[in-house]
Amino acid sequence: MTWRANADMHHAPQGVHDFLRAYYHHKSADWKGNAPRPLKGRTAEELAKLPTYYVMDLASTMAETIAEEMPSADAIAANIWLPERELYFYSAEYTRTGFQGGLQWYRCGTSGAFTSEFEIFSGRTSCFISGRQDLGTYQRPGVFEAMQATACTGVLGVHLIDGAGHWVQRKQPAEVKWLLLEFLRETASR
Repeated sequence: MTWRANADMHHAPQGVHDFLRAYYHHKSADWKGNAPRPLKGRTAEELAKLPTYYVMDLASTMAETIAEEMPSADAIAANIWLPERELYFYSAEYTRTGFQGGLQWYRCGTSGAFTSEFEIFSGRTSCFISGRQDLGTYQRPGVFEAMQATACTGVLGVHLIDGAGHWVQRKQPAEVKWLLLEFLRETASR
């Protein structure tokens, strides 16, 4: 029912701009509740440990869930990784287009529809960069470990950057840039 989720977010009572501000905050290292750890399995007990941006309360919509995580005015003013002028651009685009495209990508991604497209990277040299406070690394039990052990070959680095959540390239751009340059130097010397 991605059309319902799209309508919920596209017509959020708080408006698209405030919805996005709270959403980006909730998945960032700025949100103090982001302390990811591997889940022991795909059980109800383990999944209940996930933050509400992954597993919402039964009676809540995404807009309602995210509204509870709106950062304070001081936190918004102090945010240098996603300034208001940039968020206004995103807000205008999502207001214009809605969220359906992104929702469909997630829907297809969880169904395995992109598996063959990802196979193009098989046997290639790779590097994994994520924020240490990004729960996405651990949202599917065992996948992070399998990626390192069997799924990817030629992994030159696995980097979890402190002080960054899902938006690692925005929150810690210098560290991401340095890791990418190191990766390119190492692959060029092979």
